[in-house]
Amino acid sequence: MPVIYSIDSERKVIRTKCVGSVTLDEVTDHFRALERDPNCPDQLDVLLDLSELTSLPQSGQFSAVVDELKKLQDKVRLGAFAIVATRDVVFGMLRMFEVMAQRYFRVIQIFRVMSEAEAWLISERVRRERCPDG
Repeated sequence: MPVIYSIDSERKVIRTKCVGSVTLDEVTDHFRALERDPNCPDQLDVLLDLSELTSLPQSGQFSAVVDELKKLQDKVRLGAFAIVATRDVVFGMLRMFEVMAQRYFRVIQIFRVMSEAEAWLISERVRRERCPDG
């Protein structure tokens, strides 16, 4: 499966990686699997790695993904969302997705480098722990 994920329950982070050519059906299947996953905590930060994605998402598919995020709210509250996109075209397209999906996350940031995305997620977790309401 080109959409792979693992959950760090202690840190409440899901790491999702899209590899190769990924279809909308595979993304939807990922959301269904997450909804059924007994290890999924009620709150998660998200690290989405698109550095090995070879297909290009169609702009119309972003609405379908946002609909999946809306459904997921019943199971899990989403916090910080770090996206890693190394290809220029994917990075640009994800800027549009960022605007569409922002209401489902506390904060979203797109990165070109994994280490920067990971450091940002840690800083967001520390910020949330220091000031839980903000």
